[in-house]
Order: sequence, then structure tokens, then C-alpha cells
Amino acid sequence: MSQGRRDFLRKSAAVPSTLLLLAHVGAYGQPGALSATPACTDEHEPTRQQTPGPFFLPHSPQRVSLLEPGINGTKMVLTGRVSSTQCSAVSGALLDFWHADDGGEYDVDGFRLRGHQFADSEGRYRLETIVPGLYPGRTRHIHVTVQPPNGPILTTQLYFPAEQRNARDPLFDRRLLMTIDNGGKRKAAWFDFVLALT
Repeated sequence: MSQGRRDFLRKSAAVPSTLLLLAHVGAYGQPGALSATPACTDEHEPTRQQTPGPFFLPHSPQRVSLLEPGINGTKMVLTGRVSSTQCSAVSGALLDFWHADDGGEYDVDGFRLRGHQFADSEGRYRLETIVPGLYPGRTRHIHVTVQPPNGPILTTQLYFPAEQRNARDPLFDRRLLMTIDNGGKRKAAWFDFVLALT
């Protein structure tokens, strides 16, 4: 890691996390908000690969909200960007999300809590869903595949901070933690995906 990047990260740590989250969320279409400019002083590390697990289903519906009648649980909005290791936005990246319901069950007969979308021209995405329940033997997590146009697929999982099961889950990786704000009626979360484009 370069000295410039270390300095940026050290200075960023002094900013309250709530302010960072509000600035980041403001980049995704909130009225009157200024777009945040992502800092990039050297190559970003690519997002880590993880197993898709046994419950992936192809051909999920295209949608930005997984909320529908009969789905219970704490609502959350996940936002972020898809960029390359050189910090270029990956316009049109395909993101496919799936996760367990509030009771820790996956729908394997249909597409409840499953859906895909495409990043906008600046690499941004926005997903409305719920906080997944605890699947037996695992900590709380969201599955996702990310694919740039005509590029390789990244399969990974996103994790929630401050979960007791994080320490006992053999797949948990702190580099895949989302940033969460619990301050509103629904949770606000973000995660930026970094793809190694070749």
C-alpha cells in the first residue's frame, strides 16, 4: 500500500462513520445531495471471491427491490459502486443477489428474495430488501455475483458487522463487511465491489 493511500485511510478514520455513510448514501440520488468523489491513489484490491453456496438459482427476475407481499423482516437498502482495480466505474455490470428470508430459509422453488440488476453509467447500484435471517451453521450474509459486460463473474458474500456468529463462521471474511447505519426506519448499508478486469 502506498504512503498516500495509508495517509488517506488514516485521515478517513477520524471522520465519524455516520458522516461517511451519509456522504456515500447521498451519492445515490438523494434530493439535494452532492455526489461523493471516490478517492483512488493507487490500485484497489479486488473484492474477494467466495462460494455461491447450494442455493443459487439462474434466471432471477430483473428488479431493484426484493420486497413483496408476505416478506417479513427488517427492511434495508444496500447501495454501492462497481469499479475496476484502477478505479474506473464499471457501467452496466450485472449484479445478482439472493439470500435467506427472515427465518433463515431460502426459496428454492421460486424467486423470493432473489433478483438481478445492472449498475448505472457511474457503476452505482441500489437494492431494497430485508436483513436475512440466520441460516443454520452460518452467520448473517447476502450472496451476490457481479459480472462486468463480457467479463468474468465474481461470486462472493456480504457480511454484517457486530454479528456474534461472525467469529464462528469459517467462511466469514472481514474484508466483505458492509458498512451499516441503523439510524432510520430501515437499515442503510453500502458496499463497493472492485473487479479485476483483464
